[in-house]
Amino acid sequence: MDIVTGVGVLDKAMTILDAIEPGPCSLGELQGATGLPRATAHRLATALEAHGLLRRADDGRFELGPHLVTLGRAAAGRFALIAAATPVLRALRDATGESVQLFVREGDARRCVISLESPHGLRWIVPEGSLLPLDLGSSGRVLLGDTPKLGWVESIGEREPGVASVSAPIVDGANVVIAAIAVSGPIERLSRAPGRRFGVAVAEAAAQIVV
Repeated sequence: MDIVTGVGVLDKAMTILDAIEPGPCSLGELQGATGLPRATAHRLATALEAHGLLRRADDGRFELGPHLVTLGRAAAGRFALIAAATPVLRALRDATGESVQLFVREGDARRCVISLESPHGLRWIVPEGSLLPLDLGSSGRVLLGDTPKLGWVESIGEREPGVASVSAPIVDGANVVIAAIAVSGPIERLSRAPGRRFGVAVAEAAAQIVV
């Protein structure tokens, strides 16, 4: 278990939530994923369940609870970046016909905070809330500051085979990168030069987002 705040019970509770984020866990799986004693994992999981932060699936495993949906919507509504970016990303998705994402840096990783799916049957889906590496993929490189003069970064099969993407930075008033937007999809449609197809559109969309 990672000690983040020094408030033991809070760090342990967050470890449990993080362990369940990818999917439901039995008590044994939860214990193995967190390294917590079985009794501690059970006590905290049932307490989180009582607060609606976890729930029990039909098979008895713990999964994320409905109160997190309420909290997530409230947080998103107060996150100025999401409010400013959402209409721009919808227009970009409609113009390109491909999936569009917004990423922010979170420590040594990147978090997907908006994910709009392509209308195509064959599409690349990044679930909202996903935590992905910074060193793989065009958005990660943008968040690391790797943005050439063209204003966009492309990747081809870098993080996932068969997937291409092109990303551009969103900057604040001091020209500091605060987020990255991406268009992503199968290489068959985006080609091995996704920047040539969508780089300008992505860069122009990013420039429209002001927070």
